Amino acid sequence: MREWWRELADLVLPADCAGCGLPRTGLCARCRELLSGSRPRRVRPDPPPDGLPPVHACLAYADEVRAVLLAHKERGALRLAAPLGAARGSTGPLLLVPVPSARRSVAARGHDPVRRMALAAAAELRRGGRSARVLPVLRQRRAVADQAGLDARQRLANLAGALDTVAGAGRLLEQGPVVVVDDLVTTGASLAEAARALGRAGGRVAGAAVVAASRPGAR
Repeated sequence: MREWWRELADLVLPADCAGCGLPRTGLCARCRELLSGSRPRRVRPDPPPDGLPPVHACLAYADEVRAVLLAHKERGALRLAAPLGAARGSTGPLLLVPVPSARRSVAARGHDPVRRMALAAAAELRRGGRSARVLPVLRQRRAVADQAGLDARQRLANLAGALDTVAGAGRLLEQGPVVVVDDLVTTGASLAEAARALGRAGGRVAGAAVVAASRPGAR
């Protein structure tokens, strides 16, 4: 009920642009173009964690992009899932596997933002004639600390062994190449841990796709 009401209110109530704050626009044309008009490019955290797959991001995590991502994640602006999902670029038949949010975070927010964006991205790919489906087969096997304020080494230690796959994931992962999906890459620790868990289950991880990178292009 909470998610249904939040989505309904998000659709019918006037709101300022989640990116730039333009009154009564929800997401203005300029910010929508910013999200949908950027081409993905290869990014690489410095230093890259072991096991990090090739990562592509469309945008830098700053200004309007940062505001839109936070609105979607923290304030339940659910209509933003579609433009954020469209910000990812991929080709070929793909299995999109979202990095899971902690259960307490999903309960507090009333939705899982990365999974919603993965669903929007898959729908966008299918509209373009490319085969794509979302497989939410990753799960958290233990609690992790809040990543905010942790450096690269601490994030790796925090996430080491934190993810696993659900029962039967191996059979599903055999159906095609896997792209790990997240909203943001900073140190790459979450993506590397996700790739490790999927690879152990038999998945062929072709890469990772994120909306934004906090240090785009860093080597």
